[in-house]
Amino acid sequence: MARKAYHSHEHFDDILHFWAAERPDGIAFEQNDDRITYRETDHLTRQLIAWLKARGIAKGDRIAWLGKNEVMYFLAYLAAARMGAVMVPIGWRLAAPEIAFILTDTGAKLVIAGHDFVDLARQVAEQVPAQPQVVAGATARAEAAALDPVPYTPPTRDEPVLQLYTSGTTGNPKGAMLSNRNLLGTRNDGIAAGLPWNFYEPDDCILICMPCAHIGGTGLMNIGVANGVRNLVQAEFTPTGVLAAIESGATHLFIVPAALQMVVQHPQAATTDFSHLKFLMYGAAPMPLELLKQAVATMPNAGFLQAYGMTETSGTISALLPEDHTLEGNQRMRSAGKALPGVQIEVRGPDNVEVPRGTIGEVCILSPTNTAGYWQLPEATAKTIDPDGWLHTGDAGIMDDDGYIYIQDRIKDMIISGGENVYPAEVDFWPPGGGGSRGDRRAERHLG
Repeated sequence: MARKAYHSHEHFDDILHFWAAERPDGIAFEQNDDRITYRETDHLTRQLIAWLKARGIAKGDRIAWLGKNEVMYFLAYLAAARMGAVMVPIGWRLAAPEIAFILTDTGAKLVIAGHDFVDLARQVAEQVPAQPQVVAGATARAEAAALDPVPYTPPTRDEPVLQLYTSGTTGNPKGAMLSNRNLLGTRNDGIAAGLPWNFYEPDDCILICMPCAHIGGTGLMNIGVANGVRNLVQAEFTPTGVLAAIESGATHLFIVPAALQMVVQHPQAATTDFSHLKFLMYGAAPMPLELLKQAVATMPNAGFLQAYGMTETSGTISALLPEDHTLEGNQRMRSAGKALPGVQIEVRGPDNVEVPRGTIGEVCILSPTNTAGYWQLPEATAKTIDPDGWLHTGDAGIMDDDGYIYIQDRIKDMIISGGENVYPAEVDFWPPGGGGSRGDRRAERHLG
């Protein structure tokens, strides 16, 4: 049966207008007893634009969210994406000085605080130069609902609307600026290529349980809203929450291996109905083969999809397809898959020239999803993105003859021995499929 690509929009303003007309009564967001349709989401985000403007927020201004996953965060983020303000979600596990650094760095004028985080937000806001307004999420939503929408000019597709802070390995985190085009940049190419996970039925449901301050949380909502399906929001990951969501109809989810292990080994997994689950995406850390075998045996109808990417690429840029997964294991399962349609990946040497296949080098990416750069850090941006637009990941890897990428180490871990570049994991990692366990400790960096 032919699949219908409902639209080709690459801007959330166009997307929300579209689904409000095409699927007005479809549920856009659900969290506990809170259910909002696409018609209501379209209207409420326009009301939030009026509320933001009344608070003095204009295009290009930074607004922050401090809290766990909440429907209010996603509504505020979509409002920002429609009007051109820049949403900055802050990890709720961060200490007060780390929160203060991000608020100071962004110069945020407003902090919307989730449940249980209002006092912390006010405490930190008083200590930073901009002294941003702090409003509880519930209050912001109620105040916005009392307003009429006002005229606004959507940002261009290339103006930033989301700023995610990367933890990095040294120094302070950097704010990667992401635009509408970045966040939606490979969807149309995936549809044109017929990738099955790019097509959604009206009753599909995406489970969002990874933190919204990471692209693994916010990025799933981008997919859900772009495809007009239900986004089932959970405040944070719990194994029982995931199992309940799957049994109640969640069809797609992203999860990290450590969390997946907690799910499949939970006593309730033995009696959970997994028949609704269509695709399980995983990444951010190596997936042990034995855990993957257990997960496939537990969820036999789901397609398993390993994803590789990072904050700076707005999420996934390569994937290991379900058909590359086998219970007995194979060398490709040690890879990060192949480039998605619309994405180019090369492994390059220190001279910024692609090395021969099977040769180690730095993984470099050219993609419409690449960030334009780091907020107020031109030197760091220039070190990461070359003049031709290729993003240098800092990951050392090898590409095989079929285009599969094998991530091994970070470039900074390179050792010079006998005049040659050697990476610790290279010793017993390559060729793929060889013995030993070191290769399973590759430094995948999916979703920041």
